[in-house]
Amino acid sequence: MAVHVVSRMWSAMPLKQSLQISPSSTENATKFSAKPNNANPKNLQLVQVRAVAKASTTKVEDWEALDSDVDYLTRSARLVQWYPGHIAKAEKALKEQLKLMDVVIEVRDARIPLATAHPEIDDWMGEHKQKILVLNREDMVSAADRAAWGEYFAKQGVSVLYTNGQRGSGTMKLARMAKSAATDINVRRRAKGLLPRNVRAAVVGYPNVGKSSITNRLLKRKMCDAAPRPGVTKHLQWARVVDGLDLLDAPGVLPMRIQDQAGATRLAICNDIGENSYAAAGVAAVLVEMIKRIPTAGPRALADRYKMENVAGMSGEDFLEELAQILFQGNVNQAAQRVLRDFRKGGFGWMALERPPMAREQQDDDDY
Repeated sequence: MAVHVVSRMWSAMPLKQSLQISPSSTENATKFSAKPNNANPKNLQLVQVRAVAKASTTKVEDWEALDSDVDYLTRSARLVQWYPGHIAKAEKALKEQLKLMDVVIEVRDARIPLATAHPEIDDWMGEHKQKILVLNREDMVSAADRAAWGEYFAKQGVSVLYTNGQRGSGTMKLARMAKSAATDINVRRRAKGLLPRNVRAAVVGYPNVGKSSITNRLLKRKMCDAAPRPGVTKHLQWARVVDGLDLLDAPGVLPMRIQDQAGATRLAICNDIGENSYAAAGVAAVLVEMIKRIPTAGPRALADRYKMENVAGMSGEDFLEELAQILFQGNVNQAAQRVLRDFRKGGFGWMALERPPMAREQQDDDDY
């Protein structure tokens, strides 16, 4: 049975409306690096460096405040859960198959790399398996988002490949990486006196992150059904990419119980979880609050899109109610669906809903 997030759960809660959207890095740099008439060039350079650093720190603080607010907004909401029967069956079969894999290609949504990280994939893989991390939908995030996540994973020793499964960008490089892994594995087999064999690779991840689109691109033909909704692939499917490399396309898998409701809400916003698992009005209200707080978007993105005023002073629910009056004769659910659809199509600009927790990690390192 689906459990829904309540659309009006926090209507009586005082939202943290005192948050201010910070100026961009460029604006901060300009503000702090204005050259006085008698400025020493060395001092000026130091001021500029400090200005950029301060702007960067401010943006990190903005993202940390956003994360705190999303946790606050979803804390008292009823759980967002989605675990249909086909996922339970697929998970059991996938666990057995992953033990036999040589390479695992984990696909995540570039807009929410942490929320689409399955907590059990590494355990299912076991040891001595090569994993390739793919962040799909690179076209739906900014260059700054891609750079931030690339740096974050690089510090963890994880190589990240960005792809666009719909248009095929990045998939040729992924094919080369998979073929290289196949070659390396058979070199080691020959060194042990074993005959070479087809190397097995699996494409895994959450529902609707683009696994089947990427698989079709790797195969250069349509083998897997792909659609912009979760739950399309329901069975394990094998195919041969090239001689020596077999590919397994798996249905999207989710944890049986999603503990992180802020992450679950992000899954719903990005359409990476079934629509029956949540109430659109509740999820869209959180999305409105997020857009208001994201430094590169802010209230202006919503105001410009819908020609509305005083967006900064509205709660997410108030915004939906006013939008419903303007466009849908008071139907809040239709207004919520419109906001979600506009976000998914880039109506507010392309942006990630998560940024790496770099500031917290850096603080932990500084404490030692």
